[in-house]
Amino acid sequence: MNATYKHREVRVFAPASVANVSCGFDVMGFALEAPGDEIVVRRSDKDQVVIKSITGDEGVLPIDALKNTASVAVQTLLDHVGFKNGIEIEVHKQMPLGSGLGSSAASSAGAVLAVNRLLGEPLGRKELLPFAAEGERVACGTAHYDNVGPSLLGGFVFIRSSDPLDIFNLPFPESLYAVIVHPQIEIKTEDTRRILRNDISLGQAVRQWGNVGGLVAGLINKDLDLIARSMEDVIIEPIRSVLIPGYDAVKEAALGGGAVGAGIAGSGPSIFALAPDRETALNVSKAMKSELDGIGLPSDEYVSRINTKGAKVIDVKD
Repeated sequence: MNATYKHREVRVFAPASVANVSCGFDVMGFALEAPGDEIVVRRSDKDQVVIKSITGDEGVLPIDALKNTASVAVQTLLDHVGFKNGIEIEVHKQMPLGSGLGSSAASSAGAVLAVNRLLGEPLGRKELLPFAAEGERVACGTAHYDNVGPSLLGGFVFIRSSDPLDIFNLPFPESLYAVIVHPQIEIKTEDTRRILRNDISLGQAVRQWGNVGGLVAGLINKDLDLIARSMEDVIIEPIRSVLIPGYDAVKEAALGGGAVGAGIAGSGPSIFALAPDRETALNVSKAMKSELDGIGLPSDEYVSRINTKGAKVIDVKD
């Protein structure tokens, strides 16, 4: 496969995502309508991948193409399709870093989708996933799919296997809204993975399996009561929640406000809730924020439908 330039420049929006969805550690995730990142890729006279600029990161992210998630993802894609010319990348961060909302995944997913379009779409969306996941490997040490999957494919995704990759979308109740409250602290994914235990009891495993199966069945059958009963994480949440100030109170406030369920978004510190409709979601957001306000912790809030489209091309220049 020898790809060539088909356009001069492509701009893409890639959405934030919520991984794990309580009990589905590393195997489930869903996409948000906002926030997200914008990625611009264009032809380059240089015979290499170059990060031209990054905005919205306060100078934190690396410009070095060997260390940036977007450029690493792009380079693996270019190697696969046999493209030898250069690509210039701009990354415009429009979501908080270290938030648990898949910031690195959005950049990786957006970059590979943009470059694929720049080259005339030699690959389908699902075929882009392994390259986006290589960006995740740079960010946190593992090439996982529960953020890049939703960011590229949209909706709720389930990852049955990552090697070989077996990933698919799940139906879900169309009325669902997601509420995200992001305390203004940063937790690094690699740190939250480091504190996890390598062994669990058989009883914990059985309970978790039951909850994952129940959550999948609840989504497919659009059964809010079953979703609510199944959004329980007995393995990861008890360990990671201690890193998030006020977590238990915020989760209780979400459920008291009418949320179907709530949990840690990815590795945190963001806390997510699922609500049956927009009005309830707005009430849940206020209740969650109020708890963080009460302990003096500033936060950002997002209320969003589930994004069914995933990353999208928003401008092409020939």
